[in-house]
Amino acid sequence: MILQRVSLITIGAWNLPLLRSFYKGLGWTETDWSSDNYSVFKTAGGMLSIWSIEEMTKGIDLPKPSSPNYFRGVTLSINTDYPVQVDEIIKLAREAGARIIHEPNNAFWGGRSAGFLDPENNYWEVAFNPNSKFDERGTMIEMNG
Repeated sequence: MILQRVSLITIGAWNLPLLRSFYKGLGWTETDWSSDNYSVFKTAGGMLSIWSIEEMTKGIDLPKPSSPNYFRGVTLSINTDYPVQVDEIIKLAREAGARIIHEPNNAFWGGRSAGFLDPENNYWEVAFNPNSKFDERGTMIEMNG
């Protein structure tokens, strides 16, 4: 059996200093492992890293996109403890330079959600789900509904 765990997500960056600056602008803590060519941020559940798309695609037998101007088919999510946090996070993301795709709204499933793109079009959903549960570190441990 393969361990059922996601511990690190790496975003391929065309402009690593730009993305690093954006995530720092969100108020995220960068680790000591970061360098000029690699950036790692602590999150409640795992780590988010940023690495050069050139380096990341070496050895992968697929064409590399020529720019970040496409949807990658992946949604990264920030799940909150309270509905008001969705609005607060979108405000901070906007101030950091995010492109807001969906303003905060009450969702049909009883929660609240919004969405933004970082400077290289990585899509982030921000959501409050009243049926989600988190551990003491803020890691989501259950999601119903």
